[in-house]
Amino acid sequence: MFDRFLRACRREQTDVTPVWFMRQAGRYMAEYRALREKHTLLEICKTPELALEVTLQPLRLGVDAAILFADILLPLEPMGAPFSFEKGEGPVIHAPVRDRADIDRMRVFEPEEGLGYVLEAIRLIRRELDGKTPLIGFAGAPFTMASYLVEGGKSSDYFRTKQLMWGDPASFSLLMSKISEVVRRYLHAQVEAGAQAVQLFDSWIGALSPEDYRTHVAPHVKNILQSVEKTGVPVIHFGTNTSTLLEAQRDCGGTVIGVDWRLPLGEAWKRIGYDHAIQGNLDPLLLCAPPDVAAARARAVLAEAAGRPGHIFNLGHGIVPQTPVDNVKALVDVIHAYRHEGAA
Repeated sequence: MFDRFLRACRREQTDVTPVWFMRQAGRYMAEYRALREKHTLLEICKTPELALEVTLQPLRLGVDAAILFADILLPLEPMGAPFSFEKGEGPVIHAPVRDRADIDRMRVFEPEEGLGYVLEAIRLIRRELDGKTPLIGFAGAPFTMASYLVEGGKSSDYFRTKQLMWGDPASFSLLMSKISEVVRRYLHAQVEAGAQAVQLFDSWIGALSPEDYRTHVAPHVKNILQSVEKTGVPVIHFGTNTSTLLEAQRDCGGTVIGVDWRLPLGEAWKRIGYDHAIQGNLDPLLLCAPPDVAAARARAVLAEAAGRPGHIFNLGHGIVPQTPVDNVKALVDVIHAYRHEGAA
């Protein structure tokens, strides 16, 4: 298997730095937009053959891993919170969770029952990719999922979520416990279906203070990560705006810590500890900048890694829809061409 990515996750030496991108399949690609003219996002997610097609699309750019095409919110529907994607608004939860009664009605389900189509997509993708490119599975982390549930969609300040967390911590903990158990089972099922690494996305965790993270979130995240690590596959723990949370994140688990662009990679790695691999951390909007600017900034990230084994190059969050495809391919080439001076 062409396992450069997996070797880096294990902090083993690789010939060059592996690279993949969050949201590497999506709206910036013409072939994806063509598919979306015929199918909704949820139709693609729920049709294994279409999820397979979209997962494979960005591999022509030379990335070192495929990531399952799905959405972090898919577990919410079988839990009892159906949602849809509204144009210009993003995800809209049709029955938001606002009080203890709402939380009590949320179901903890078995992945094959509620998300069997995702697991079938993983099996299809693995059959297609085996011996070529490793496959990454993923799920949303409990706070990010809870914030969507409580807010009813995206939020700029997480007002309702924080008021529930502070005003009724017991109910908030119950909600987090239910989500974390769903996510834990889901990631285990993805590994059993064939995912060779998994990533936990905590996209909105940077909205919390370190105290609130440690008190209200860390126990639930630790429950997921330490359980999934026992499968033996690499586990990537990623969040945005986490400069104040890196040590707390590390303590929760994850063999690889994903970092965003707000902190130099070298500083982040020193704080996390070199006994962990690191993933990151170019600003996604640099892919829309002149290619020479993006290349220079990418080389600066690589220089921060200093040739130490265990660096996976990625963005600090997902590719934005305005990104030129040629810029993505050019950046992959820059990463693969880079050689650290004096590297072992």
